Amino acid sequence: MGYLSDEELSKLEPAESALFPSPIPVQCVSSDEFMPSPQTPKQKEYEFRVKEIGNRLAKHLGQSRRKFFKSSSGMAAAFLAMNQTYGPIFGVSEAEAATPEMANERSKKLSGQFIMDMHTHFLRDDTRIQSFLLQRQAVGKAGWNPAIKVEEQTIEDLKFANYIKEIYLDSDTKVACISGAPSEVPGDWFLTNDMKVKYRAAINGIAGSKRAFAHAIFTPGYPGWMEDIDRAIEVLKPDSMKGYTIGDNTNKHLSKHPWLLDDEKLVYPAYEKFQKAGLKNVCIHKGLFPPSVEKQYPHLLKYCRVDDVAKAAKDWPQLNFVIYHGGYRYAGGGRAEDAWDQFERTGRIDWITDLAEIPAKYGVKNVYADLGQLFAQTTVVEPRLAAVMLGQLIKGLGLSNVVWGTDAIWTGAPQWQIEALRRIEIPEAIQRKYGYAPLGAADGPVKNAIFGDNNARIYNYKPEQRAELIHDKFAYNKAIYEKHGEGRTNLAYGYVNRQSS
Repeated sequence: MGYLSDEELSKLEPAESALFPSPIPVQCVSSDEFMPSPQTPKQKEYEFRVKEIGNRLAKHLGQSRRKFFKSSSGMAAAFLAMNQTYGPIFGVSEAEAATPEMANERSKKLSGQFIMDMHTHFLRDDTRIQSFLLQRQAVGKAGWNPAIKVEEQTIEDLKFANYIKEIYLDSDTKVACISGAPSEVPGDWFLTNDMKVKYRAAINGIAGSKRAFAHAIFTPGYPGWMEDIDRAIEVLKPDSMKGYTIGDNTNKHLSKHPWLLDDEKLVYPAYEKFQKAGLKNVCIHKGLFPPSVEKQYPHLLKYCRVDDVAKAAKDWPQLNFVIYHGGYRYAGGGRAEDAWDQFERTGRIDWITDLAEIPAKYGVKNVYADLGQLFAQTTVVEPRLAAVMLGQLIKGLGLSNVVWGTDAIWTGAPQWQIEALRRIEIPEAIQRKYGYAPLGAADGPVKNAIFGDNNARIYNYKPEQRAELIHDKFAYNKAIYEKHGEGRTNLAYGYVNRQSS
């Protein structure tokens, strides 16, 4: 499976062997679904800086550079190199990078932060999909994620057992939602709705607490799709519903059933079923459709935009429309540099700004932005862009309507994304010019709201359920793992472009 030509593939290298394993990636990485961008001059500068800092501090501490980059100080060093490259975007100091005790104390202090990641994935045991395996191999080798193993990945790394390890042991995530994606090819569903519910029960049974939620995917236009909703509600009892307006995102060339959120005839009857069943959260994949992908599939463009969100939200005020990836256009084969250039010229970002403006234009309060790939992709290429998008979404939707989701485990354990949000700040000049509020401390009210409080509210996750997490089986096993485990590693998976930009 994949959409790259032989000529395109001839320009690529496997990321797991080509990239330096920094805690934060040194180059854009892709699966076989799209052509990765070449390493930018800024990324080359970052790679040089992170290697230099790593060499110097590892020597100072009397350890190998690889071991240093597994540590909390190594993570801090990577953010220090990012600041030296892109400007003071992340909260970090030379002292933290050079002093393991300081870095470890900070990590320990923040480890109890409530993080509710309602956008996670893994693959079924009988999957034939290989592209996400390649993506993980690229992400780890690029260094986006310190928790991905250095050795070559196997498809097992994208399945259930490793999902538990990377979500609940290798990161500070406390609660996660098992998501999925549909396909015109039945075997290419990441997980069936029944599988997601089975794994939800397994995780919660092991933990002895509610650690896992599960979506049910709904597929407007597919044969028997309304009957599937009835069965899911009655038998599976999902925590929320999820849809892909693009239809089949995995096999875009096969997509025969794209749809729009505001299609009164086709989709509104489904919303009525959700509302009657008490399923308030309707999670929708949007964005990730840059110009390069549009050229291949121009007929799908209107289904990936956020133009259909406002009317649906206004017509169904009892439902929450949670737009995954915030509708960000330029991931999945696009260039963050193009989005940043657009912002500098116009003050706008496709389709982030459009989503952020919906409440003011249409008087609705039930539109939410899940961060997903908008944060994962831009943090490592143009962190100012990640900060600006957070500013736009918070200002437009309201802080209460920006929620945490990482799209892990496609890019490995989400701890590197957690650390990036903890440290990121909108530059003061941009705050003043556009009226964005500061993001504040790692565990301040803004970031606590995004990390977990907002998701807890809309999913009705109660304080007593949070309290149970402190002493459940996962907490017990995580303590043992952190004491006796080997620690995180740094690797990425997939393809990188040999050319220079």
